[in-house]
Amino acid sequence: MKDIKEIFGSCVFGDEVMKERLPEDIYLSLKTAIEKREGIDHSIADTVADAMKEWAIEKGATHFTHWFQPMTDITAEKHDSFITANKDGTVILEFSGKELIKGEPDASSFPSGGLRATFEARGYTAWDPSSYAFVKDDTLCIPTAFCSYGGEALDQKTPLLRSMDAINKQALRIVKLFGMNDVKHIDTMVGPEQEYFLVDKELFDKRPDLIFCGRTLIGARPPKGQEMEDHYFGVIRPRVAAFMRDLDKKLWELGVMAKTEHNEAAPAQHELAPIFTNTNIAADHNQLTMEIMKKTAEEHGLVCLLHEKPFAGVNGSGKHNNWSLCTDTGVNLLRPGKSASSNTLFLLTLSAVIKAVDEHQDLLRISVASLGNDLRLGAAEAPPAIISIYLGDELDSLLESIIKGEHHNDVHKTNMSVGTEIIPSIRKDNTDRNRTSPFAFTGNKFEFRMLGSAASISDTNVMINTIVAEAFREFADKLEKSEDFESDVKALIRDTFSKHKRIIFNGDGYSKEWELEAENRGLLNLKNTAEALPYMLKESNIELFSRHGVFNKTEVKCREEIRLENYCKTVHIEALTLLQMIRRDVIPAISSYTESLCSCIISKKKAAEKIDCSVEEALAKKLSKQNACLFELADKLDNAVNTAKEIEKIEDCALFYHNSIISVMNEIRDISDKCEQEVKREYWPYPTYDDLLFKI
Repeated sequence: MKDIKEIFGSCVFGDEVMKERLPEDIYLSLKTAIEKREGIDHSIADTVADAMKEWAIEKGATHFTHWFQPMTDITAEKHDSFITANKDGTVILEFSGKELIKGEPDASSFPSGGLRATFEARGYTAWDPSSYAFVKDDTLCIPTAFCSYGGEALDQKTPLLRSMDAINKQALRIVKLFGMNDVKHIDTMVGPEQEYFLVDKELFDKRPDLIFCGRTLIGARPPKGQEMEDHYFGVIRPRVAAFMRDLDKKLWELGVMAKTEHNEAAPAQHELAPIFTNTNIAADHNQLTMEIMKKTAEEHGLVCLLHEKPFAGVNGSGKHNNWSLCTDTGVNLLRPGKSASSNTLFLLTLSAVIKAVDEHQDLLRISVASLGNDLRLGAAEAPPAIISIYLGDELDSLLESIIKGEHHNDVHKTNMSVGTEIIPSIRKDNTDRNRTSPFAFTGNKFEFRMLGSAASISDTNVMINTIVAEAFREFADKLEKSEDFESDVKALIRDTFSKHKRIIFNGDGYSKEWELEAENRGLLNLKNTAEALPYMLKESNIELFSRHGVFNKTEVKCREEIRLENYCKTVHIEALTLLQMIRRDVIPAISSYTESLCSCIISKKKAAEKIDCSVEEALAKKLSKQNACLFELADKLDNAVNTAKEIEKIEDCALFYHNSIISVMNEIRDISDKCEQEVKREYWPYPTYDDLLFKI
């Protein structure tokens, strides 16, 4: 492999490339516009586009595309070649500023929640200069926003950028109160850890449920799962290590700061974590990461599974969203510093986050709502559906002191010996980590652990940015009128901590006791997507988004509808897939094995000497009974799916899918998995968990 510094960003039209290839005045104009978050002067677009085209062609590009993120959790592309016809029939290579700035995909073909009917096709993609263009698969990819003909956001990027503007505006008001007049901009920063599974492609291709649904709808647990805890951080197998090496190289070429990789808790599960960056860039990079993971896996005869729960009985996959706030002067507003108790700006920022999370639990839960994540949350591997904040003993003690008006002695980091002189002492953090907490403070950032592995990180960060912006707005409105700032800010911090301390929980989020305690505290427990998504339409939520310019009322409604439609469609596809597998393969397989048992019974009974066949008879009767149950349940599921088609209101349809269809699917799975453990292996139609999880 080439030198990493030589590889990194080599396929990105980044700052160094722009500085080298653009005239100085145009480079400075573009750079200033990006830094100040201002619109690009259209007069420079042609020059930028031409330089971008020449650079891309040198990289082997023949086409360009507006690379955007519709509400599908994946990206979209429409490729156009650089060629333009001459009058004499020859071609020239052109790429204009107009083509750079604006594209026109078919808006009615993407999820719109009713904003676009089939005959209302026009939509626009618009260049996002703050996210660098790049070359991928011989195509110049230009990150863009995507909107309808009426200007409504139809993508993930636009609301994210709006939310970043909102929190920047309100956070600036706060830091100015502390005399930080040199701060021009405040960015939210994110480092999304990405979990995933790798399975052999030949085995994957034999599982219709993995092909159509991304997860196994049936499958008995293997004798060994993750009980021995020997896979987590274990030695990476050669085939996986080769995949990771190629993945790193491809991501580094695209400027993705892939940093950490390791085996995760479940067999065949792994994780990749990047270095923190601007949230908009982080969202783009995470979409690229998921795409490149899948492509690279296939090159190694593997398939990368990003579903939140591809295998029952072992850990599912999440995406830990590490979130912080940083000024353009390098100050992290969530860094306590040497003395948290005397760092008033940190305490005010902390209180804003606590207030935001407590008052808007529903929006945080909605931001991670999906069928796949419903299967993962609270399953002793991921945080529960109850939103809470973990601060750790030290900060919790500080908050209690502030609430009671008592002096607090900060605990500073100390060195810790592990009990042998050969091992050097290590710095001990002031607080432990709590992996059962949905929203945990981890030293200088918050880690939101509820996000599902297949989801875009945009929705979650839109919510976090917006609700914290609202808390900052309320704080600034009060403090800007203050005549005794020092006294009033301390009182505001104390009152906020006191009012919202119910959201803080440092214990075991997996425990049943916490669920009861959370209920007593008045915290929400929205266990499934069908129940959670309607909260999006609360009048207070619509007002919140409108106030900060993140969504208008129409956009809120359409997004709720899209998410509910996606939920219903996903369950529908899973139900049809399960019906196909049970009817075409599982029931016949059980029948075939039962027939072989009956043949054995007949042979034994015909033998000259009487041979005991009680085992075969008992097993044949048991399997026949279970097969009959599968047959009946398949009909029941089929009827339920047909009933769902007749339900007009999407909220009612989603609840029906959850209450009446998923429950039948679970019954079918339970019986099928029991049969799998008793049917002779050669009769079972699909690769088993033993094969999928342990044969790489």
